[in-house]
Amino acid sequence: MKAENFVLQNYFDRIGFHGDAATDIASISEIMRCQLFTVPFENLDVQAGKIVSLVPEEIVEKIVERRRGGYCYEVNGLFAMALQALGIPYQFVAARPMIYAARRPRTHMAIVLKADGEEWLCDLGFGSYGIRAPIRLNSAEAEIRQDFDTFALSNTNGREYLLRALVEGEWANQYAFDLSEHEWIDFMPANYLNSTHPDALFVQKLLVVLHTPEGREILLDNTLKTVFRGQIEKQAIRPEDRAAILRDKFRLVANA
Repeated sequence: MKAENFVLQNYFDRIGFHGDAATDIASISEIMRCQLFTVPFENLDVQAGKIVSLVPEEIVEKIVERRRGGYCYEVNGLFAMALQALGIPYQFVAARPMIYAARRPRTHMAIVLKADGEEWLCDLGFGSYGIRAPIRLNSAEAEIRQDFDTFALSNTNGREYLLRALVEGEWANQYAFDLSEHEWIDFMPANYLNSTHPDALFVQKLLVVLHTPEGREILLDNTLKTVFRGQIEKQAIRPEDRAAILRDKFRLVANA
């Protein structure tokens, strides 16, 4: 994953990373968390009737230079550019979202990388119950505590992995994936579906998520949900107040 205009230091400045850019999992975790806490998951372009661009240079221009966010292909694509610049081996994997009542295709992008002699799942683009740090693939179904969230990653049939999250006291499937390697171009049909199909969540609703050290802020259409240390508060938002919420809570300007 390469963009001619990607500069590692500019990326670090955008996400507020000031540590040593090493290739161990501790450094990778810190970089991932810095991006999660500064770059929102958002679908403003889709809501504006645009097809999200997967041109790498346009992703850099949008997120790094214009300080926007993006959805899974964009934010994970940007993270992959940083991994490549650091010389960290990785692959894209296609994941099947499991949060819907009906079975869905493998439209979600995640990353599996190699560090410290292990394989790790990284994902900066699954929205509200996305992981907050890398998870080792052979975690053997142990409960994985990340800040105030709890996850589990299991190998279901010797080939496919299932990510679950503890949601309001109940385990909830998030997505499934295997280690079939995917190229960047393989996600273009799924991106087109998520940008244009009337049944796609991103077409139907505004969705903005920004992780914080204590939880996350989530704007879903006209509802603002704040998750703080495991506690959830919901607030109705008037449509005319959306722009101020995007600016003040998520540091976004809708038409930027």
